[in-house]
Amino acid sequence: MQHVVNVGGINIGRENDLVLIAGPCVIETLESTMAVATFLKDLTDELQIPFIFKTSYDKANRTSLSSYRGPGLSKGLDVIATIKDKLGIRVLSDVHRFSEIAPAAQVLDVLQIPAFLCRQTDFVTAVSEAGKPVNIKKGQFLAPWDVQHVIEKVLSTDNRQIMVTERGASFGYNNLVVDFRGVASMRALGWPVIFDATHSVQLPGGAGKASGGQREFVPVLARAAVAAGVDGIFMEAYEDPERGLCDGPNSLALETMKALLKQLKAIQNAVSLS
Repeated sequence: MQHVVNVGGINIGRENDLVLIAGPCVIETLESTMAVATFLKDLTDELQIPFIFKTSYDKANRTSLSSYRGPGLSKGLDVIATIKDKLGIRVLSDVHRFSEIAPAAQVLDVLQIPAFLCRQTDFVTAVSEAGKPVNIKKGQFLAPWDVQHVIEKVLSTDNRQIMVTERGASFGYNNLVVDFRGVASMRALGWPVIFDATHSVQLPGGAGKASGGQREFVPVLARAAVAAGVDGIFMEAYEDPERGLCDGPNSLALETMKALLKQLKAIQNAVSLS
């Protein structure tokens, strides 16, 4: 039996509605981040889709030393807290350092363990001990069934609010692929599975000093993931991805999301009836 994770009243997993985790890759300004959050809240309210807003106060795992990382912990959490309070929404961000965990847990509804840190035992357990729901990004280097070992580290802290996110697997140089058999394998572990549709089309380091991406394939993979039975979709979006300071090539334009979300909701309804 699959566990259900509750994030501030949003039930994720089992027969619950598909949840959307979405927002810009990283905070650029309060105004731009608020605009994206407002758009997504209004859209998901209209479509009756449970929504968790995601962004990052700092992106520590950038390709280049000169890549934009965000405003940092203090200013970034202030932005996220302002958006959370004004819009009354649930919020998620990744944490990269031990020192970030306590202040982040004061604001965030979900603490996300980055893919490259998912095997760092002490870090995983420290994040879990904060007592908040944890979203584990499956490392690009892990087989789906190996996520069980990460889950066991979280469970060792008596935290049973666990989600696992698929984001593609390394395939040669500067490329990721998604094996949808992994969705079934990870759901069989008993915890909600989220599909990261935008990072799965990322081309790591593919633009030289930055990562490239193929956003045209985001809808294809998202539709396939929902048909395969995921419990939520994770997507990064900007008003104008071409001008985004982080992960723009693999992010969606806000104007394209309504049609896609309607498709995803219809697919989940069809799969649940079959």
